[in-house]
Amino acid sequence: MAEFLLELLSEEIPARMQARAAEDLKRLVCDGLKAAGLSFTDARAFATPRRLALVVDGLPVARVDVSEEKRGPRVGAPDQAIQGFLKGAGLASLDQAEKRDTGKGEFWFAVLTKKGGPTADALPGVIEAAMKALPWPKSMKWGSGTMMWVRPLQSIVALFDGKVLGGEIALGGQMAPIKFADTTRGHRFLSKGELKVSGFADYMAKLRAAHVILDSAERKKIILEGAEKLAASAQVALKADDGLLDEVAGLVEWPVPLLGTIDGQFMDVPPEVLIVSMKTHQRYFATTKSDGALATRFVVVANNVARDGGKAITEGNERVLRSRLSDAKFFWDLDRKTTLESRLPALKNIVFHAKLGTQAERVERITKLAGKIAKFVPGADAKQVEQAACLAKADLVTGMVGEFPELQGIMGRYYAIGEKLPAAVAEAIGDHYAPAGPNDRCPDAPVSIAVALADKLDALVSFWSVGEKPTGSRDPFALRRAALGIIRIVVENKIRLPLRAFFEADDLMEFFAERLKVQMREKGVRHDVVDAVFALGGEDDLVRLLARVEALQSFLGSEAGKNLLTAYGRAANIVRAEEKKDKGLAAKIVGAPDAALLEQVEEKAVVSALAAVERTLGPALKAEDFAGAMAAFAGLRAPIDAYFEKVTVNVTDRPDLRLNRLKLLNQIRTTMDSVADFSRIEG
Repeated sequence: MAEFLLELLSEEIPARMQARAAEDLKRLVCDGLKAAGLSFTDARAFATPRRLALVVDGLPVARVDVSEEKRGPRVGAPDQAIQGFLKGAGLASLDQAEKRDTGKGEFWFAVLTKKGGPTADALPGVIEAAMKALPWPKSMKWGSGTMMWVRPLQSIVALFDGKVLGGEIALGGQMAPIKFADTTRGHRFLSKGELKVSGFADYMAKLRAAHVILDSAERKKIILEGAEKLAASAQVALKADDGLLDEVAGLVEWPVPLLGTIDGQFMDVPPEVLIVSMKTHQRYFATTKSDGALATRFVVVANNVARDGGKAITEGNERVLRSRLSDAKFFWDLDRKTTLESRLPALKNIVFHAKLGTQAERVERITKLAGKIAKFVPGADAKQVEQAACLAKADLVTGMVGEFPELQGIMGRYYAIGEKLPAAVAEAIGDHYAPAGPNDRCPDAPVSIAVALADKLDALVSFWSVGEKPTGSRDPFALRRAALGIIRIVVENKIRLPLRAFFEADDLMEFFAERLKVQMREKGVRHDVVDAVFALGGEDDLVRLLARVEALQSFLGSEAGKNLLTAYGRAANIVRAEEKKDKGLAAKIVGAPDAALLEQVEEKAVVSALAAVERTLGPALKAEDFAGAMAAFAGLRAPIDAYFEKVTVNVTDRPDLRLNRLKLLNQIRTTMDSVADFSRIEG
């Protein structure tokens, strides 16, 4: 067994593309190996800012011959079908095919033998096909070449069993092809010359000696541990940011964390501004004090080992940050000279959506909607809700949000506090976009709840009204996120909000049902249980709906619930089968059975048990005691079991008795279906 090593060295690959590209390269090469009849034991992919690498272990040195059969048309089929079969199989005539009786007639078969040979002969084609198929989000041409790649390619290492593969990749145009080789380069600044490698272990060792750490996980560990150590030495704590850590690890091949200082004159600017400026523009890590407040220190990760220990690099980054924060402080000071309310007319100049008007028109809709929602939110002050909804989008026309769009809402809150608006109004402005994701904090103050719900409901209803609905993976207006946000706000705060009062489209309620299933599945709730409750129809109070779902799932998990589900299935299946035979039966078996036709004790026992259930069921459902409603069913199992053991339903010589007994089974079904559609429960 042998090893295959591939490295594609290029100019800097954008950090956001590296991990996906490495996995795509691994997938495409592995698929190519399998298609060539080559098995292997393991494949690992790596990425740095300048290279993609792949090592495949356990490849055979030579491929064995492989036989493959292709079945063709029936013997005697039209000539056109025969010729198509011969062409597809690469045969000159039917003399090269076999005739076989399959038991369903005679058919032509082609037995094709793929010759084996040295594995090294197949690998160049696999490499070329993988490189051409690699789906970069953005790619480019360079020089006079025609080949598309993310950045200009410089060299290709292609080794199999320690030997260079014969082959090259054509760049097109007047550019010379890149030949497969056994040489690469180390760090752009910290190493010189070419590195000749003989295999993966040698490749890794020589790269490390040339200041390149190939494994991104190792680079992240070095960055994190180094940054935490520096922060601790300054008696501050590193602010966790996994996304930034991933990105920075994709910007450096030899990470060197350094500690810098934020100029004190900027510390009166809101911390969110400082953090976003450092992260978005400079890729710096923020630090915090023991009380959680932002500290004056930051961590920058260099891609170099400086002779002065990084002093000049740190000072340079501090100067760049000072310039960035000067702009932020300018906007902060300037924005506070104008009130949020006086900015509202400017919203008429911002188009929200071509079919839905301006941000000013959207604010009008949200304000009206928030007022209606406030009636269902305990403790929500109507005037404060209206004021917060009216001002929620005003910061869109501030200089700070123009510079940092991700701070919308956050800056509005700060400006509202500066204007000494009611605290509940300021918090609602800051909270109205939340929750933006599953791990985001959910608004819990009454005014914030009303405004956040209005913002999301307006987005859903408005885009739905103009036909802009999510399709497949496409959701450009984040409507799935909006629906999940509404569900979280309503459920976590137990808001009794009748959703249908705010939209007409039935398919929008179905959309909510699908999102609810997604969220509940993450909490261990079965999707079929949610289906069973939604199937009742007319339920748009998510709090009540989920209470019913939880009670049903709990009941089905009990022995009584499992037993009753079996009994329900027997009753429903008999009725369903008879309804298929007689299309008019459904109308005939509606209502309670005729007491005069109840002949057997077991029939009367079921009727008596159903009556007891119905006496308990109505009050329990009205009181939203769904656990009590489920518990009422527990007494049905024994009489239903006895019924099926002793009573014959299809009494063919007595149509009236048969119909009455089907009525009784239908009554079992309809009584249970008044709580949930048990037919939707799997199993």
